[in-house]
Amino acid sequence: MNFKQFKQKALKNPEVRREYDFLEDEFSLIDQLITMRTKAGLTQEEVAKKLGTNKSNISRLERGRSNPSWETLNNYAAACGFRVKLEAVENGSVSP
Repeated sequence: MNFKQFKQKALKNPEVRREYDFLEDEFSLIDQLITMRTKAGLTQEEVAKKLGTNKSNISRLERGRSNPSWETLNNYAAACGFRVKLEAVENGSVSP
């Protein structure tokens, strides 16, 4: 069984699906951070240098192991040649 098949099977479980949906926005943010950096052709170390921080802080940010401020997200995006845009969407019934 490959990962895609495993994921499809796992998401048939309502509890797994609910948790997956709850974390979707966090995973999306992580994906966007990494995409910005790779499109800019930068390493984590290069972004860290631009921000005056350590590579380990960038790694934690990209793994979702931190709770970044709006300023941190803006600075990260700017270092990669992007800007952050907030979008508000109506909340569905997704809850943990």
